[in-house]
Amino acid sequence: MTKTEKTQVIEQLVEKLNANNKIYLADCSSLTVEKVNAFRKQCFEKHISVTVIKNTLLKKAIEKANDSKLAELIPALKGETALIFTDISNAPAKIIKDFRKNDKKPALKAAYVEEMIFIGDEQLDALVGLKSKNELIGEVIGLLQSPIQRVLGALENKGGNEDVAA
Repeated sequence: MTKTEKTQVIEQLVEKLNANNKIYLADCSSLTVEKVNAFRKQCFEKHISVTVIKNTLLKKAIEKANDSKLAELIPALKGETALIFTDISNAPAKIIKDFRKNDKKPALKAAYVEEMIFIGDEQLDALVGLKSKNELIGEVIGLLQSPIQRVLGALENKGGNEDVAA
């Protein structure tokens, strides 16, 4: 790869890092080509981008990115790194956990989700437990509907009792 090509790759990575606030780093080393392709396919089906990238290029891109907090990911850049971008906070974590039922990899190296840094594979369960935006909206709507339903139920019961008394 020429210096110009490397510079272009770094600039593209900087753009992606600046445009995303849900970034995962995973270790897919020791997986067979078949298993890596199966992992990529699962990610693709959930609209998750997976790219294996050189650590040196990713490190330079992180250093140039707008969010200085991303620098906390740099220590995780060892060995083979799969760079994962997503729109749903917990989707990659769920795929990794599900995929590992038959294997020890891919392993979570680090993640940057909504300005929070998660380092190490032991953080996978915490990431799986994160609620997506749609899940949170659903919960809020449910909580808002609950008191209204109770009031309506009480009014209906009260109206029904008056009919019996008359």
